[in-house]
Amino acid sequence: MTSLQLLNPIILAGRRSPRLWTNGAPPRSCLNVDVRALDQRMPAAAAVESQEVIEAEKRVMVGTYNRPPLVIASGKGCKLYDPEGREYLDLMSGIAVNALGHGDPDWIRAVTEQAHVLTHVSNVYYSIPQVELAKRLVACSFADRVFFSNSGTEANEAAIKFSRKFQRFSCPEKKEPATEFISFTNSFHGRTMGSVALTSKKHYRSPFEPVMPGVNFLEYGDVQAARKLIKSGKIAAVFVEPIQGEGGINSATKEFLQTLRGACDDSGSLLVFDEVQCGLGRTGYLWAHEVYGVFPDIMTLAKPLAGGLPIGAVLVTEKVGASMKYGEHGSTFAGGPLICNAALAVLDKISNPEFLRSVSEKGQYFKQVLTKKLGTNPHVREVRGLGLIVGVELDVSASPLVDACRNSGLLIITAGKGNVIRLVPPLIISKPELEQAAEIMSKCLPALDGST
Repeated sequence: MTSLQLLNPIILAGRRSPRLWTNGAPPRSCLNVDVRALDQRMPAAAAVESQEVIEAEKRVMVGTYNRPPLVIASGKGCKLYDPEGREYLDLMSGIAVNALGHGDPDWIRAVTEQAHVLTHVSNVYYSIPQVELAKRLVACSFADRVFFSNSGTEANEAAIKFSRKFQRFSCPEKKEPATEFISFTNSFHGRTMGSVALTSKKHYRSPFEPVMPGVNFLEYGDVQAARKLIKSGKIAAVFVEPIQGEGGINSATKEFLQTLRGACDDSGSLLVFDEVQCGLGRTGYLWAHEVYGVFPDIMTLAKPLAGGLPIGAVLVTEKVGASMKYGEHGSTFAGGPLICNAALAVLDKISNPEFLRSVSEKGQYFKQVLTKKLGTNPHVREVRGLGLIVGVELDVSASPLVDACRNSGLLIITAGKGNVIRLVPPLIISKPELEQAAEIMSKCLPALDGST
């Protein structure tokens, strides 16, 4: 067993810190990561206990996360373990990030081998994994060019800038080129100032107003309203999720996306598909928009692309890429060799047609099992989704069910207005594991009785 020990002892502001832990002995390390044989589980005795971590977090972290009382210490496949060794079946995969589960051997190999060679050089120089990843993304998509970022919200920020620059570049004779945007109800595009302006839920925006002006919110799926506003000539780009994740697992119709595509073509607006959550195999198709046969000018990616390491990507057509000049956008960390080599390993696996076919089959099977086990409960309104992005809509808050499932060893997450269970497991999950998840959810349904 190889042990990587960091920050030993804890040093803050150039001095040794007082003891943060309360178990009577100073810690050997602040973080202890064990690299084990692939079939080895959590050790019987953990370095720290969950409650110690929770109490320390309250002292040192900014309070932006309302976490449940669960500390995750390790994972393997579709299972996670807390410091005390309790096992949890993971059906949220880090909010649709860990597409290959935890500890995938090919992903580990890609990361460790690249770490021995080159980790970071910035974008001042060329690096081989970055160019290779861009080539692969172009080869398997509509796009001609790629820009890398560090997250989904950064990818959407870049798409905002690219859209406005494109309008100035393509219409140089206009004194006032199109600068406004269309977004939709129940949308989520990120938390930075531009992306949050495109996000429909007001509670994400209101603490930080004024946010970026010029965003028009329309009803998701409203064909007539979208066509009318796009034809006004004021819209630089339309941002839309083919399948809304945070919004409640809502799928667009083909007519809706076709209308957006046609109206944008007629007016010169750009069509941006945000596939940060629904893209890269999650639907059983490599890209969610392939389901509809409608293709964007820009597509943003992030969550699963590097298998748990931070990355974002903006895929664009040649006409969009040609509008950008040197120095007009950039990033220090984006597209680093380590991250891109990890992403190549992820893309190699997920883009395999057999892998995608398995995602589609497991998604259909999971919905059937969920409908059978949950569908007769009066609180369950609908089971919906595509591939392994599945939603269970309830007529009450889903939080009691989430808590009950967690206490029973199943990790799930809410979406929509808090009344939708969002199920986004690792794409490698097995049918028996999906059956186990449905069984736990079924047994925990009484937690909803008396809920509002």
